[in-house]
Amino acid sequence: MFGSIQPVTKNLLLLNVALFLLTAFFDYQGQGVNLGSLLGAHYFGTPLFEPYQLVTHFFMHGGFFHIFMNMYILVMFGSFLERLWGPKRYFILYVAAALGSILLYNGVGFFQILELKDTIHNSDAIAALNGLLRETGGNITDQNLLEIAHRYGLTQLQFDALADYAVKSIVPMVGASGAIFGLLAAFAILFPNTELMLLFPPIPIKAKWLIGGYFVLEVYSSFQSNAGDNVAHLAHVGGAIVGAILVLIWRRTGKNFY
Repeated sequence: MFGSIQPVTKNLLLLNVALFLLTAFFDYQGQGVNLGSLLGAHYFGTPLFEPYQLVTHFFMHGGFFHIFMNMYILVMFGSFLERLWGPKRYFILYVAAALGSILLYNGVGFFQILELKDTIHNSDAIAALNGLLRETGGNITDQNLLEIAHRYGLTQLQFDALADYAVKSIVPMVGASGAIFGLLAAFAILFPNTELMLLFPPIPIKAKWLIGGYFVLEVYSSFQSNAGDNVAHLAHVGGAIVGAILVLIWRRTGKNFY
């Protein structure tokens, strides 16, 4: 199976799958180890954020469909681009796109966190919540929030901001999608007229229209606030931007790919 998959792509695939299975094992066994929270990327300025999460988050996934789609695209496009560029340049773009995705996503989130803290406007309440989040690893209840609000006399507006701050602190961003979008953007720039076959419906569409349209959709979705949408659209946008910039720089400096 792995004979046609290039070495860096194969190792990325194996590492992602291994961590997905390990996460599922701990969840199934009820070991009290939440790898998704430990290794996923929490927002800057929140108590569960750790610097290593900038790297570990893009080896984690939130479900079978999430990892299946990312790994399918990784194998299809990653192996091709790795053959084209060689392992070093391919790995540089992959990691750079992943880091670009989290920096854009978390950068915007950081300012949202600052706004929430300003709305709460009670350093003692924030400190109490931060301490509880660290102590429990994010396992807090609505009752915990109500107790903090009552203890520090928060208004309804302050309580709502506190609850929003708690949610943003707890839920991590996971997935290799930012890196994957970097690969897709690179491919669309290098081979814009290559026809890609859709699964549903099974019709061919040129890469520049399919991938470009997907990017525009992600930009649009980044500015929407739809209940139940847990996709980090900004991370996709960030990864695509970094992937496109790198390829354009390499091409402008005369580094031919084919």
